[in-house]
Amino acid sequence: MGNLPFFSLLPSPSPCLSRRQLFAGSLLFFFFFFLTWPVPHVDRYLYHMRLSDDVLLDLMTRFQTEMVKGLGRDTNPTAAVKMLPTFVRSIPDGSEKGDFLALDLGGSKFRVLKVKVSEDGKQNVQMESQFYPTPKEIIHGNATELFDYVADCLEDFTENKNIKHKKLPIGFTFSFPCKQAKLDEGVLLSWTKHFKARGVQGTDVVSSLRNALRKHKDVHADVLALVNDTVGTMMTCGYDDQRCEVGVIIGTGTNACYMEEMSHIDLVEGDEGRMCINTEWGAFGDDGSLEDIRTEFDREIDLGSINPGKQLFEKMISGLYLGEIVRLILLKMAKEGLLFNGEISTALRTKGKIETKHVAAMEKYKDGLSNTKEILMELGLFPSEEDCVAVQHVSTIVSFRSANLCAAALAAILTRLRENKKLMRLRTTVGMDGTLYKAHPQYAKRLHKVVRRLVPNCDVRFLLSESGSGKGAAMVTAVAYRLASQRKHIDEILASFKLSKENLREVKTNMRAELEYGLKKETQPNATVKMLPTYVCGTPDGTEKGKFLSLDLGGTNFRVLLVKIRSGRRKSVRMYNKIFAIPLEIMQGTGEELFDHIVQCIADFLEYMGIKGARLPLGFTFSFPCRQASIDKGTLVGWTKGFKATDCEGEDVVDMLREAIKRRNEFDLDIVAVVNDTVGTMMTCGYEDPNCEIGLIAGTGSNVCYMEDMKNIEIVEGNEGKMCINTEWGGFGDNGCINNIRTKYDKEVDEGSLNPGKQRYEKMTSGMYLGEIVRQILIDLTKHGLLFRGQISETLRTRGIFETKFLSQIESDRLALLQVRRILQQLGLDSTCDDSIIVKEVCGAVSRRAAQLCGAGLAAVVEKKRENRGVEHLKITVGVDGTLYKLHPHFSRILRETVKELAPQCDVTFMLSEDGSGKGAALITAVAKRLHSVGEN
Repeated sequence: MGNLPFFSLLPSPSPCLSRRQLFAGSLLFFFFFFLTWPVPHVDRYLYHMRLSDDVLLDLMTRFQTEMVKGLGRDTNPTAAVKMLPTFVRSIPDGSEKGDFLALDLGGSKFRVLKVKVSEDGKQNVQMESQFYPTPKEIIHGNATELFDYVADCLEDFTENKNIKHKKLPIGFTFSFPCKQAKLDEGVLLSWTKHFKARGVQGTDVVSSLRNALRKHKDVHADVLALVNDTVGTMMTCGYDDQRCEVGVIIGTGTNACYMEEMSHIDLVEGDEGRMCINTEWGAFGDDGSLEDIRTEFDREIDLGSINPGKQLFEKMISGLYLGEIVRLILLKMAKEGLLFNGEISTALRTKGKIETKHVAAMEKYKDGLSNTKEILMELGLFPSEEDCVAVQHVSTIVSFRSANLCAAALAAILTRLRENKKLMRLRTTVGMDGTLYKAHPQYAKRLHKVVRRLVPNCDVRFLLSESGSGKGAAMVTAVAYRLASQRKHIDEILASFKLSKENLREVKTNMRAELEYGLKKETQPNATVKMLPTYVCGTPDGTEKGKFLSLDLGGTNFRVLLVKIRSGRRKSVRMYNKIFAIPLEIMQGTGEELFDHIVQCIADFLEYMGIKGARLPLGFTFSFPCRQASIDKGTLVGWTKGFKATDCEGEDVVDMLREAIKRRNEFDLDIVAVVNDTVGTMMTCGYEDPNCEIGLIAGTGSNVCYMEDMKNIEIVEGNEGKMCINTEWGGFGDNGCINNIRTKYDKEVDEGSLNPGKQRYEKMTSGMYLGEIVRQILIDLTKHGLLFRGQISETLRTRGIFETKFLSQIESDRLALLQVRRILQQLGLDSTCDDSIIVKEVCGAVSRRAAQLCGAGLAAVVEKKRENRGVEHLKITVGVDGTLYKLHPHFSRILRETVKELAPQCDVTFMLSEDGSGKGAALITAVAKRLHSVGEN
């Protein structure tokens, strides 16, 4: 009342009142107001209990600092606010179901509940409960007596409800600070409130309860979850409102919990998702940080408590102490002659005679003053009207301070939630419980108003927990059940993507066999790995020089380059390029349209560079499987990567390019070499490192080339020297040799592709398909109700919507789950935090398998190179290109680890091709020119 502006106390005028009536009413109000306005000496006397907004904002900052200390591994031991992890990882999502038992220990009574949670299309919770007293001799006795009593009560309840022989999971609400290492374990740190049982502190209370339950052979139940009452409140309210991510209790004691980002909790392993943190804010100030706002009455309360020096914040706030604070103030004021004419009754001197229920009654609207008089007379006092007004005002100041302190700490939590989510404005729900909050006539209204004033950028809904923390314990247990069931199903799905060492060795062995089949004249026609000779017979030696034109076709973009190569001591390669789009209608039109488009792009580039009349040697990077009869002839075996232009397969692409140039009739070019992008990558890296004899592409497509001894290539004449073989390993497995590791999702992706039954290995390893595999898994998980609340959006139904770049982004270690949710929201997928964790896990399983499969295939190639050389140990470099290898946060590491494990006798260096296969095509052209010149000489 003292914090309210004077005019806010005026009654609102009714439109039905005349001016005369309004004037008379106002006079009556002013007369009443000045009669009952609290005497100024109370305000002066309790000046230090009045907290301005500046003080409250400062308290917010202090509490935020304590939260950070409590969450830190190094600072937690000395932190007053312990920020205890609860291992509650998720709030209810409405799909929970089953029968549960709940125990609720922590207040003046112990409660046992049977909770039935049913889904049935609509959320429904049915509860039956029974209260049992908590005798002083039990709660002040020893550990065995306490937990035997709890077990006895549970047996009595199960017998009364005729469920004694039914095996039901138990959620145990234990409303005291516990250190948890898992959901069904909790070591008591210290007793609070009026509990003081010996031999419990420092022990696992779940273990103690289980030991007590074992003595009751007829009770078939086990404790699955230990829950703080505050967490129970949050979970109870979270069942009704999924925005609820904070729980607050203001009753006999006070505490708060909230959902914290795992990445901020140093005390628990793992960075994914969120976990509920039990702040144990009652101990705020135990380190002396609140001394400037504590009063002499707070210090006296503390000294007279069963735990002096502890729970100092709670002793300024909670229902166990407010009545006693009021009594101490009234006693001192009476001693100083400020109340009751200095008369002091025996009751006023007696500890505990004024309870918090009396404080609430004194502040009741309309009846407050009469209640105050009645309470004071019951204490053996004879108050005047002024005494009653003053005493009522003392109660208001004490309870208002309590609400202010709670509001400051809660505002700190809400600010942290908003900052964790990186939001300008937070919309959230706070679950509330506790007798002080519920029963005090002004408390809730005051708390809400101060919170909203302290955090104007938070839209807060306060939701009262109607069913108490017992229901919350059952909900925690139900959520744990749901998550365990979901976990089992998700693990079953993702298990098919986990490759054992035996699986990978088998892939390596089969790949090695296919490499041999592809090289032999007799078996090559039926080999899935085609082992195409490229007629590239040498790698750069540093003497290459000149100007070259280079074309690069392999995806939706087409690149034209001018490459200037300088030899000698200061050898260098300078490049000028321009990128042109290949529209889908051209990719899937006719061959003539495709090559006319390519020539148009070349003409634009030549004009752009001012070299339209120059006749330059040209290297053509054509990143599709071709059968070559010479370095400048390449017959397209089959389109891949979404290309489907007609009248091209079985044709020489160099001839098609020459014909298109003739049709344009504007310039002439010397087409020296047709090159696969993988070969171009090897040549680019070979220019820097002569030890590079393998090229790997891990991008939109997947392929490998390597330098093979001519004597092993039966399909080409000659036994001298080496030739680069374009393996076209994307077709590996088209004969069924990897069917044992293909999943139903791989089959769905294959059947929906442009070339069903072909390029099966590529469809399990390359960027063009990984996102689609993920999408198929997400659809399956959603159908089973494990994702996106069981709702398959139109976006998720859209083929190709989940691009592989999203896998790279989602799997980034630096990316918080909030950002993962934003990526999914961009895709029209409204995800929860739990959804984001599952999606990230799915992406990880798919990309990890892809990297391992690539590694197993590459291990077969490097082992073949080692055997070709006849050495025990091979040192070799692999030139690598491709967006998957370059951009995915884990792909390259997993690939390298797999190669090292499967080919331990090979020391493999991976060299990234920075300049792409266009430079490689120019180098091949330069090498071909050099070798041709040597041959002529």
